[in-house]
Amino acid sequence: MTFQNTREFAQQLDTQDTLNHYQNEFIFPKVNDKRVIYFTGNSLGLQPKRTKAYIDEVMNDWAELAVEGHFYAEKPWWDYQERFAEPLSKIVGAFPSEVTVMNTLTVNLHLLMVSFYQPTKTRYKIICEEKAFPSDQYMFQSQVNFHGYKPEDAIVEIKRREGEHNIRLEDVLAKIEEVGDELALVLIGGVNYYTGQVFDIKTITAAGQKAGAKVGWDLAHAAGNIKLELHDWNVDFAAWCSYKYMNSGPGNASGCFVHEKHHNSDLPRFAGWWGHNKERRFKMEPNFDPVHGADGWQISNLPVLSLAPYLASVEMFAEVGMDALIKKRDHITSYLEFILHEIDKEVAGNFEVITPSNPAERASQLSVFLHGEGRALFDYLMKNGVITDWREPNVIRLAPVPLYCSYEDMYDFGQILKKGILGK
Repeated sequence: MTFQNTREFAQQLDTQDTLNHYQNEFIFPKVNDKRVIYFTGNSLGLQPKRTKAYIDEVMNDWAELAVEGHFYAEKPWWDYQERFAEPLSKIVGAFPSEVTVMNTLTVNLHLLMVSFYQPTKTRYKIICEEKAFPSDQYMFQSQVNFHGYKPEDAIVEIKRREGEHNIRLEDVLAKIEEVGDELALVLIGGVNYYTGQVFDIKTITAAGQKAGAKVGWDLAHAAGNIKLELHDWNVDFAAWCSYKYMNSGPGNASGCFVHEKHHNSDLPRFAGWWGHNKERRFKMEPNFDPVHGADGWQISNLPVLSLAPYLASVEMFAEVGMDALIKKRDHITSYLEFILHEIDKEVAGNFEVITPSNPAERASQLSVFLHGEGRALFDYLMKNGVITDWREPNVIRLAPVPLYCSYEDMYDFGQILKKGILGK
């Protein structure tokens, strides 16, 4: 398709968009009494309108049933988390028994590393990407310290080549081969939070396992955003947050994946009452008998009030389906890229999109270096109803989330961006 930088063309694309009506399912903030253009679903997704009903249902059951809500609520709290298995499995490409919800993201990655990072005197190194999200970096440092290793010895970062913004797949594979018999774990973000680069999860997983390591993925920016086939790709484990592309609310519950090949293993894990055999849980037995599947990694009674908005979201994803989301994601991201290049020409600017141009290596994010521009332009955008994300030194991250962003939003953003630059 040949794109055009006109309102009429953008409106025509919206008319053809089968997901366009889902904008009405969300609540948008307003700036100057006008609905914002929201580009920060890669940080916190918008609130779905249906969320409140799910929370109110739990609140009403608590008020009317109190403790009996565990068993007699319309959605009993006792097995509330089991409602996630089917829809989440479709989002991440897994069997229902391979997914669960619990805790928050970094907590879950720590708990999964109890099982999947088992260093020995000779095999103790972890491979991660350079400039991983800081929480992952802190996690790696504390884990290797806990096991008695020095971070500078045990943590191996795959670096970008000089002058390049993204990590080459060939460099990831070469580093895995280089570390070889010393490699215990590969743990990388499926989508890099800063550049928006999508890693080849299937190929990297196979290479890490061939080297004798376990391979896990931080899918914070991937779940609900890219096509995942975690079971078929033979991923050992993964975890993700739910408040970015899955719109479950600030700091909400994390999802976990544990491949079925590990369900009957004797891997170590930290245990708790909620992960114990469901049928025998109230017998208060002294020895831990884990639930079969990923639920056996649960520890504590789950926060149902937090799970309610997440359930509202995954049920919306079940209606839409990942294939439809990804189709629009690719198209609207390409249109946004076109708009950026058009405005760049109109203002004689110097924008540099550091996200890969290959659609197979990117998702719902464009990270843009605004060469010659500064924080003042970001402030202008925010004051004029474009909610975006600033990263030092002068990068803005734009996430045209397909569920609630329109093509006309992309056009309007371009016009606001142009005014912000020319009005300096």
